[in-house]
Amino acid sequence: MDGDTLARVAYIAIIMVALGGWALVEFRQRMGQALRMAAAWGLIFVAMMAGYGLWSDVRTDIMPSQMVSAGGEVEVPRAADGHYYLTLQINGTPIIFMADTGATNMVLSREDAQAIGIDPESLLFTGEAATANGVVRTARVDLPMVELGPFRNETFTAFVTDGDMKGSLLGMDYLGQFRLEIAGDRMVLRQ
Repeated sequence: MDGDTLARVAYIAIIMVALGGWALVEFRQRMGQALRMAAAWGLIFVAMMAGYGLWSDVRTDIMPSQMVSAGGEVEVPRAADGHYYLTLQINGTPIIFMADTGATNMVLSREDAQAIGIDPESLLFTGEAATANGVVRTARVDLPMVELGPFRNETFTAFVTDGDMKGSLLGMDYLGQFRLEIAGDRMVLRQ
């Protein structure tokens, strides 16, 4: 146990002793009521921890994921926000993209670029892109391997944005290689 962890444990122990001492003094004549309150708060705490632990399961229901059919089609359900999100493997790292048929290029956020091993600080942001939030600077990068289910591209050109962007966008330079069909709440990509 390092010094920081030991200090945190000591801090929590001091708080617990102070709260325990207060509860004993406050409820010395009504110990049954104090135990009921402690049990109620304990159950609330356990319920909160269970909810936190189950969040990853709940999140998949909120934002469903894509499926690859036996015929090699990629089927993407519409998310609760009305968009379609695809997970591509870039150099073996899963990156979530929002399908954007109004975008020309594949655009990586700074965070996603870092996740696949690109240092945004070392890039030259010489390009520009017009977005809904105004003009942003971009840097061109070549991705060695881009995979979507059974489909694979080697040396695919993408752009890293210098602007503030939550998530990455999958534009028509990538989506255009597929026959794209949107029916109901599903988007299907075929080659």
